[in-house]
Amino acid sequence: QVQLVESGGGLVQAGGSLRLSCVASGRTFSSPTMAWFRQAPGKDREIVAAMRRSGGATYYADSVKGRFTISRDNAKNTVYLQMNSLKPEDTAVYYCAAGTALTPFRFDYNYWGQGTQVTVSS
Repeated sequence: QVQLVESGGGLVQAGGSLRLSCVASGRTFSSPTMAWFRQAPGKDREIVAAMRRSGGATYYADSVKGRFTISRDNAKNTVYLQMNSLKPEDTAVYYCAAGTALTPFRFDYNYWGQGTQVTVSS
């Protein structure tokens, strides 16, 4: 089992920045890929970014490329999502997820955090 706890959400004006954190505990070695998903009201949960534990391979959704950066500190079992140039359409609940393969598909991730709200005002 892997437990994930997110933090760092909040309210920010358009153009601003936020950094989300996700601390993993438990059998983290069994799930080497960490990802961030988001879900806006009335919409499906979608991938934002993902990263492998080793090698540095990453995946970004087109909508966030150049604005968001995923990173991880393996010593702290923590993954981060730095979000810059935020837009109102980035408003959503952001979820941390853990899985084995680096894919953009939610059903490939076995473990999920409780989510943290990000609201971007215009």
